[in-house]
Amino acid sequence: MDRSLSTWRWHLKQPVYCLYSLAHRGSTALRTHGRSLASRESPKSFAHASLGADVPASHFRSQHLLWQQQFHRISSSPVCKAAQVAEQRTSAQGLPQAESKQLRLHNTMTKRLEEVTARPGTDNTIAMYVCGPTVYDYSHIGHARVYISFDILFRFLKRLGFNVTYVRNITDVDDKIIARAKEGCEDPSELAVRFADEFRADMATLNCLPPTMEPTATSFIPQMVNSIETIIDHGHAYASGSDVFFDVVSLPGYGRLSGRSQDDNRAGERVAVNSSKRNPEDFALWKSAKEGEPSWESPWGRGRPGWHIECSAMIRELMGPVIDIHGGGRDLEFPHHENELAQSQAASCSCDQEHMRDGTDFVRLWVHNGFVNVDSEKMSKSLGNFFTIRDVTRQYHPFVLRWFLLSSGYRAPINYTQRGLEEASERVYTVAQTLQDTANVLQENGQEAVAASSQASEELEERKGPGQELVDSAMSAMCEDLNSAAVLGAISSPLTNMNELLYTRKGRKAPGRLKELASLQQAVQQSLELLGLDMPDVPLLLQQLRLMALTRGTISEEEIQSAMDKRAAARRDKNFEAADAVRQELAQRGIALQDSPQGTSWRPTPRLDAGDDIR
Repeated sequence: MDRSLSTWRWHLKQPVYCLYSLAHRGSTALRTHGRSLASRESPKSFAHASLGADVPASHFRSQHLLWQQQFHRISSSPVCKAAQVAEQRTSAQGLPQAESKQLRLHNTMTKRLEEVTARPGTDNTIAMYVCGPTVYDYSHIGHARVYISFDILFRFLKRLGFNVTYVRNITDVDDKIIARAKEGCEDPSELAVRFADEFRADMATLNCLPPTMEPTATSFIPQMVNSIETIIDHGHAYASGSDVFFDVVSLPGYGRLSGRSQDDNRAGERVAVNSSKRNPEDFALWKSAKEGEPSWESPWGRGRPGWHIECSAMIRELMGPVIDIHGGGRDLEFPHHENELAQSQAASCSCDQEHMRDGTDFVRLWVHNGFVNVDSEKMSKSLGNFFTIRDVTRQYHPFVLRWFLLSSGYRAPINYTQRGLEEASERVYTVAQTLQDTANVLQENGQEAVAASSQASEELEERKGPGQELVDSAMSAMCEDLNSAAVLGAISSPLTNMNELLYTRKGRKAPGRLKELASLQQAVQQSLELLGLDMPDVPLLLQQLRLMALTRGTISEEEIQSAMDKRAAARRDKNFEAADAVRQELAQRGIALQDSPQGTSWRPTPRLDAGDDIR
């Protein structure tokens, strides 16, 4: 990439765009032949970090089309066509050990790890539904954690050979949407469409694959009305004027998912207290129309659906009466998922079964991710302690945010701090620099490296070679409840080995050095790809990480060069105290100096003034 720093500054003002499988194809093909990840022909994932104002989704779509056109040109080039031969062999087999390993996930219902299996007669298909956002504002990093967690599950299920139907809804009618629209004198439906587009752009920024289907609640109003009628017919709901409420008392075993009693069913953030209820814990299935609010016709008069009925109706319509995995944040266990379960039991008239399983239960596995905390409190819009995805990606690369959120197991809480992001940024830079240095060495060695890379790839397919231990460790960690933290930890030793082969006298003379480098390089890349941390264009990523470090440290490259010159002069004068002071001052601003026989260079490092809180 022979581009000036000023050109990269322009790129950093653009939003992040990712090409999902296009980027993966390009990176895999180039990797297989030992080509540098620096290739100008590589399509880009996490391509442009946004530092400017929020960019409309329409701009995202236009840029996405441009990248598609570019990728078509790239994939037709002789380099990529030759590479695709080996790529097809690798893609067809994936990671061979996947066939012998079984994914186990923590089931919230049973409080234990359970194997993920496809139901008989489903063509090895896993049906997964994840509750999507209520689109009334920009998404915060609590949302990012939810959808990154289930993105890696989506990716891993496919890696294991399952066909996956992944449905993630958009709640586009809700009290919060209506309230926000009133504040801005905006039509609620237009506001919802706008923020739904912004949500999708944020997901692309974070390299989350699009779901198989993304239904909106307002597209399924008739199905919701039908579900409510069925629940009433089965004796588990009642109309009160133009409102309809679920009769919680009528349902034996209510609370078995969350462990909460009927008395705990609070009014909550979305369930309005209503004197028309028979019992305070009853929740709304249908809300009567209010002036100036969206409404639809129903047997009970004009109104709109309650929050909980939306997901139940969409799941039944799009996926059938039983799904394999239902996911969401831990805050949805109660009341939302508890009420979803109650509605689905009532609609299927299976309330007399104490614990339905094996094809008769609404959901086979309930999966919930942990909170993102700030000052030990859950991050949420309602608490006002949230940071939007765009807030964070103006300062830190989206790749860094994804890495940070995957540095803990998905079920564990994670504390959001500036120090944590700084450390994640340094780790990403170290990994990227090692991969780039390896790619450079392989390029410098021409056909010998091409042959070594091809042999390394074949050995990994046969579950052999220096990189196989990492691949096995990564797969085993993912199979045990998606242990992303263990995957990231497992790459440390291979990176150390790569740096020894790159920089030590003993390593540079080691027999089979090129093949070992290629094997470790490919193993690291495969492990990162399990987590959606693909690096198809490492030089671009390194440039962006450096520029964002300059922005955070409010320093320019010219100022750094001036400081390095000052330090060099102090060292020549043997004024080591002054030289150390220069180094320390730069470190305070997130800049580390590196001395080598070739001279002094700089790289990003965690700022010494970075605290434990982002604010």
